Amino acid sequence: MTITRITHPPAESDFRSLFERSTVEAGFLLTVDDRLGIEHLLRYRGTRNSPNPPLLNGLLRHKLRISRGALEPASPDLVVAGRRVTYMISGEGARTDVLSMSPVPAPGHIPVASLLGATLIGMRKMQKVPLLRDDGQIEVVVVLDVRPSPDHDAA
Repeated sequence: MTITRITHPPAESDFRSLFERSTVEAGFLLTVDDRLGIEHLLRYRGTRNSPNPPLLNGLLRHKLRISRGALEPASPDLVVAGRRVTYMISGEGARTDVLSMSPVPAPGHIPVASLLGATLIGMRKMQKVPLLRDDGQIEVVVVLDVRPSPDHDAA
């Protein structure tokens, strides 16, 4: 796939306006492990294979700044790496995937190193926020359900 139109990351104030209402209403919560995982992705260029690394890096840095710490153990309705998330994007059908801190895409997994994954991490069940797309479009994503991953069930 060839990307013909590179979207530049919005200025910091543009990220704030995207998430301002969502943060005030419900906010984002990150566990210590998720915060460390995001910092690792940024530090070791785990976003380099995304369609627009500068845009994704800006979103992840912003998410680190605006998110509060989650109580441990994480609430069962909190989207954290390794959990199965059912979500819907702007009226499309519901989808269920496992949120993954791995930068390598895998079937049935959403990498945090993607705009969707970076948006979902730290959200809670029934929370609705703007979703920035690779082409610069903005849609809405809502978390419908959060469950332990199938791998966690087997353990």
